[in-house]
Amino acid sequence: QVQLVESGGGLVQPGGSLRLSCAASGRIIVINHIAWYRQAPGKQRELVALITSDGRTDYPDSVKGRFTISRDNALNTVFLQMNGLKPEDTAIYYCNRVISGRPVYSWGKGTLVTVST
Repeated sequence: QVQLVESGGGLVQPGGSLRLSCAASGRIIVINHIAWYRQAPGKQRELVALITSDGRTDYPDSVKGRFTISRDNALNTVFLQMNGLKPEDTAIYYCNRVISGRPVYSWGKGTLVTVST
């Protein structure tokens, strides 16, 4: 059973930073496309960062320049560095393997990010 476990969320003030981690069992982090998604209350889940198996990255305009996705193959972990956080970044953040632009696995518990004063 493949498992992806998100961690690193918390409460942060506007303008602050957080680093999220997505730890995987096995080598799926190394050999696959992995994405971070988020779901805010009352909204649909949206993709916020993608890293391909060969290290290319992609972001929507809403987070471009503020979020950075990276991968540590030795740790089987994907990170999401989030800087310049805004209240609208408040959401539960999830990671998943991606094939043809679509998430593959059942969603995990995610990690809650709250940006507030």
